[in-house]
Amino acid sequence: MKKQTAVAPDHGRSVAAQATASAVKQAAADAKPVDFTDNETAPGKVEGSRRFSYSWPAAVSAIPKLAALLTRERDKALASQKAQWNQALASTPDDCASCRSFGTKNEWQVVADLPQWLSLSDLAYVYSGGAHGMTGLSSLVWDKRVGRAVTGKEMFRSPGALERALGPTLCEKLDKARAKKRGEPIPKPSGSDDFLNGCPHLDEATILPGSSGGEKFDRIGIWFGPYVAGPYAEGSYELTFPVDSAIIDAVKPEYASAFTISR
Repeated sequence: MKKQTAVAPDHGRSVAAQATASAVKQAAADAKPVDFTDNETAPGKVEGSRRFSYSWPAAVSAIPKLAALLTRERDKALASQKAQWNQALASTPDDCASCRSFGTKNEWQVVADLPQWLSLSDLAYVYSGGAHGMTGLSSLVWDKRVGRAVTGKEMFRSPGALERALGPTLCEKLDKARAKKRGEPIPKPSGSDDFLNGCPHLDEATILPGSSGGEKFDRIGIWFGPYVAGPYAEGSYELTFPVDSAIIDAVKPEYASAFTISR
């Protein structure tokens, strides 16, 4: 009988792994939220101003690669706003204060912070003159294991696949939210272009993977912005759905393990 040799545990590797885990925990504990602002007032006697705000939570700062990504996005947005504002200062008439009034605000928030994934939303507001600005919401899901970002929509086979998985529940829940805002039942749409009463497709929505259990994604948020599911005055609509087997079937295979059926 062949004699087997016992393999001694690699204590050095174990200690190194523990040290790495400890450093990661300490970095998370030391992380702080970021709230960056950059504002200017029009020079001389002309009226106008430029307002820029960009913030993210401590959970982002705890991941240096992700914080660096958002920093680059912030700096790019700030440079673009400054260029547009400087052009407006040089080319607009003195009595048009709104022509020189610019505002940008990005507010990143945690949707779900899971062991492998960090799901974020970015509520953005942009004003560059006119009657009102515009609000938008974007999704970013960070894979902590490989250090890569995708959008919530990119985790699914297609917007249409998720739309079919949700079925009539999507439109029913949207109409209930509309009726609550409008104070009256929602009539049948007059045609395919009736955005006031029709059911928009998910290629016009932002998809936000969320979690109630804290381990995997077990719910999703669907966000429709102004002018997508109603007039500007109604604002946005955000709907939440529990993850079921049909939704999991709509997830791309490489992300299926990140989702679980809601209990």
